[in-house]
Amino acid sequence: MSLAGLLQNHVLISALIAWGFAQLVKPPLYYFLNRKWSWGPLFSPGGMPSSHSALMVSTTVSIGLHIGFDTAVFALACAITVVVLYDAAGVRRQAGIHAQKINILINELLAGHPISDKQLREVLGHTPLEVVGGVVWGIIVSVAYWMWEMSWG
Repeated sequence: MSLAGLLQNHVLISALIAWGFAQLVKPPLYYFLNRKWSWGPLFSPGGMPSSHSALMVSTTVSIGLHIGFDTAVFALACAITVVVLYDAAGVRRQAGIHAQKINILINELLAGHPISDKQLREVLGHTPLEVVGGVVWGIIVSVAYWMWEMSWG
């Protein structure tokens, strides 16, 4: 497979567009919500919208649009997408909540007794709303890209 072949992979292109723009919109949304600018959300695994959800849903919808919604490949993509969505809103979110609680314990119990000032990452997962935002964004990008491809491709 060549680089030109990758550039012809419309499912991959749609998925990467959905993921990339989901990440790029995070700093402006952070500013809108907090009234201060930060580039941190651009590199963060959490936040609105979920780029994991956008990537997987865009991939799945694009597979359906390009190969067919009645194929085994689409069924496999659906199954993997459900696992990623569940993980983003479930397991990873709970790990982030645990990190918050542990950080509070460390700050309270070790105040004045510095052992380590390194905080655990608290934004590991997504709220259900962030996952839904990623799902909606993934659908919009994959359908828009498919329509553009049908018109100009």
